[in-house]
Amino acid sequence: MNKKINTNTMNFKFGIYSLLIAVGLLFTSCVGDDDFNIPSAEGSPAIIDGEIMSIGQIIQMIDENVQPVDDPDEQDIILNETLTSFEDIFIEGYVISTDQAGNFFRELIIQDSPENPTAGIKIEVDINPLFGRFEPGRKVYLRMDGLTIGRSFGVVTGMPLIGIGAENNRMTRIQEAQANQILIRDNVVEQIVPKLVEFSDFNTSLMCQALRVENVQFPAPLIEQGISFAGEPGEQFDVERELESCETNETRTFATSSFADFKSNPLPSGSGAMNFILLRNFFSDKFLMKTPLPTQIFFDQERCDPEPAEPLCDGPSGGNDVIFSEDFNGISDLGQLNGWDIVNTTGGSLNWVRGSFDGNGYAQISGFNSDQAYDAWLVTPEINLGNSSLEEFKLDIESSFDNGRGLTVLITENYTGDVTTTEWQELEGIEVPQGPSSGFGGFSPAGVENISCLENIRFAFRYQGSDPDGVTTRYHLDNIRIEGELN
Repeated sequence: MNKKINTNTMNFKFGIYSLLIAVGLLFTSCVGDDDFNIPSAEGSPAIIDGEIMSIGQIIQMIDENVQPVDDPDEQDIILNETLTSFEDIFIEGYVISTDQAGNFFRELIIQDSPENPTAGIKIEVDINPLFGRFEPGRKVYLRMDGLTIGRSFGVVTGMPLIGIGAENNRMTRIQEAQANQILIRDNVVEQIVPKLVEFSDFNTSLMCQALRVENVQFPAPLIEQGISFAGEPGEQFDVERELESCETNETRTFATSSFADFKSNPLPSGSGAMNFILLRNFFSDKFLMKTPLPTQIFFDQERCDPEPAEPLCDGPSGGNDVIFSEDFNGISDLGQLNGWDIVNTTGGSLNWVRGSFDGNGYAQISGFNSDQAYDAWLVTPEINLGNSSLEEFKLDIESSFDNGRGLTVLITENYTGDVTTTEWQELEGIEVPQGPSSGFGGFSPAGVENISCLENIRFAFRYQGSDPDGVTTRYHLDNIRIEGELN
């Protein structure tokens, strides 16, 4: 049976309640007190006078209408005129976000159940603060008559959104004066139980839901440098940090607003569990993990950093002679390189290609907009080190539009001709740089590996990920070289 709401009664009660709060504020506004007390007023149960649709049904309506756009600078927000005839249609949900610490702003994220949800959605609402009335666990109803639905940035991978319209191709927030009629607060408050997931589970169906991961930590270099959540010089908006799994070594992007109260707190140094909401970044091209409050991070365990790897070769290395080099200039296609192998073991179309900028050539790969999973390899020809000594391997790497590490640099002395049957070893001395989430990172030296104890070798550059729900970081490789002393 559908629930009914008497909106006139609700509006009258809310008007009296607002008047009482205003009078109370008048008497307390001159008190010098840093404690922000939330009025204790549970209110009355909402009496819904109409049909209740699920959040999942609204998302289905979005997906039946939203189409991908060719121009990433456009946003295809759907102005669904059928909603204007939904005079007695409501959706219900439970609040999972909070602006109490400033990490969320003028937005409510609700899901369809306090535990084991199946769908969640973001409501754009121009009220600040919200947490006094719409705290996590609060049950709410949303009147859908005349509202706008869509996905962020107009792509099928964007976050599902609800607003009051669109202006300049952006969703318009529900204004505070309108919110009293549209956003209805019930007196029910439930305990939100985050759904336990793994990094590999991330997909668009989990967006805008309260989730939990366990056995994760922030990378050691960030901890050693004392990096904060979002308070480093020049950082603005949603600041991204990498988070890594202790079990699989997979990484995902954790974000904190540069307006959050805890932005200058150092990242927690241990490992453990984290409760978060799964979102998309501004361009809707990668997932973001965002925690409503820093108290939802439970890093009370010892770190899970691996033991330092044994060096590939002991002893001295280094010299002034170039034993091998490739700068990708003088060619127009990687297929022109003698003895190099280029293969994608998933059978997809994505592969390493030759790129160039301002006259400089390099090897390039990016999974963005490829709409496929990939395991793409670029393998050097065999290199004989029998006529040299003190050899070191070096190269320059540029990481751009970074949404997780997708590149591994490997070596072998026994290449079978098949990358899947060859025994490879990762080069611990080579560090793939983390690039910016939007824009190009610039080339930088990627470390040095002592290979002086080896003789007949091949290097491989392995790129793994998937689009749209996996790693799509763009990589450029240049100045691949071995330096040492010729005999």
